[in-house]
Amino acid sequence: MNIRHLEILEAIAQAGTFTGAAKKLHLTQSAVSHAMSELEQKTGTVLFDRLPRGVRLTQCGLLLLEEAVRILTAFRSLEQRINHLEDHAPIRIASSITIASFHLPKILMRLQSQIPKLNIHVQVVSAACAMDILHEGDADIALIEGTEPQGLFHSKVLGSYHLLAACAPGYPLSENAITLKKFCSLPLLLREKGSAIRDTLDSALYLMNQTAYPLWESVNSNALIKAAEAGLGATVLPDLLLTDLIEQGRLRLLEINDIIMENKMLAVYHKDKSLTNNLQMLLDALSIN
Repeated sequence: MNIRHLEILEAIAQAGTFTGAAKKLHLTQSAVSHAMSELEQKTGTVLFDRLPRGVRLTQCGLLLLEEAVRILTAFRSLEQRINHLEDHAPIRIASSITIASFHLPKILMRLQSQIPKLNIHVQVVSAACAMDILHEGDADIALIEGTEPQGLFHSKVLGSYHLLAACAPGYPLSENAITLKKFCSLPLLLREKGSAIRDTLDSALYLMNQTAYPLWESVNSNALIKAAEAGLGATVLPDLLLTDLIEQGRLRLLEINDIIMENKMLAVYHKDKSLTNNLQMLLDALSIN
């Protein structure tokens, strides 16, 4: 016995004849008769009274029909859900703090206006942690800053930002443009090692045979900004965070001679990742202007 047997039983009950059921299901009458003979053999009982003008379900047939309707209702509901699995499957994003703070909300707001029922789960972590989460298969896409990962991953460049050095306006430093060596001698307020911001700074310093020995290290950029505003030293952070503060006079821009620091913002996903329609739409929507 299978679902088709139950569908035929239901159609016969509705049509009142084998011919009517065959027409309803686009089957031959002989196929309907054969299926019901199989069903009667399987149940070990007569399911229909054969009448001159059609058929009528016996009491056993009515009991079986009651069960069949319940099964068919559940089956059809399942079919509908299966057809819309992709619409309900969540998209899992692991995002760096900078991208989540300045760009991701606007991107998702724009996308969800197109797909109101879009289900998105976001983890906001450091760029390094975002890649670890992607490696473990616990995210569909990682939004990170820094260099493009190689090997197993595809990357889409979303945009970029510059790193700026800044200190308090009253910090005891006469010049606005300083050498890299002078910068490294200052009390430095820096992001933690392994962050995309720190990696970019350390790489630039390494190429110039310099090393930073920070007074402060923090995962929290706002803590570094507060420390810089308090005159405790110089910090290096994205222009996204510092430009307004510099224009407001709360911080002072420090130009470091012969060095430009820039980070790419990237969307990264596995090369062998099966892209659902919604995930592809997210990738298409990811742009930072």
